Amino acid sequence: MWRNATAGERARYRASRHPLIVLFGYVTIFAGSFCLVPLLRDPKRHWDSALSLLAHGGLISVLWFLGGFELAFFTLLLPMTLASILGSYLFFAQHSFKRMYVASPQAWSFYRAALESSSYIRLNEVMQWFTGNIGYHHIHHLNVRIPFYRLPEAMAAIPELQSPICTSLAPREILDCFRSSLWDEARQRMVSYSEARAGA
Repeated sequence: MWRNATAGERARYRASRHPLIVLFGYVTIFAGSFCLVPLLRDPKRHWDSALSLLAHGGLISVLWFLGGFELAFFTLLLPMTLASILGSYLFFAQHSFKRMYVASPQAWSFYRAALESSSYIRLNEVMQWFTGNIGYHHIHHLNVRIPFYRLPEAMAAIPELQSPICTSLAPREILDCFRSSLWDEARQRMVSYSEARAGA
């Protein structure tokens, strides 16, 4: 697919996976992808996106008016930016990582896609609480009806779920996630853009 993609398609794909998208996730992902894009596509259905944007913009404006930039920055903009960076990265890393598997249509199965194409991130109990157990992403993909607070229980009770592909917040793992950009069918693994060029 990559070799047959147009220059525009390649540019859009590369832009969507760029680390700056994660770094500015409060604007690019929350405001842009989650709110603005759905609102522009179908305003009647996604009216709540406009409400969310107005609420954030209004709160920032009120805080700025009452206490200046410092109040708005330290009470809302900085915490939301940091939370968005972490949330954006966790979501990205659990769908794009070095050891993930992309099955061909012939080899695809729901079970395999859930357990080999999404990862488990080991987090301490505090981070598990703050992220709603997002680390148990492979189980979430297997059955979205399991509530977030029961995901650890499901993993502990079902042996088949206890050997997932793991990722972490270690710097090397983070770099690997951003470098693992394309699926190489011949090598049966994710590769970087430079590896794909060398292979071509």
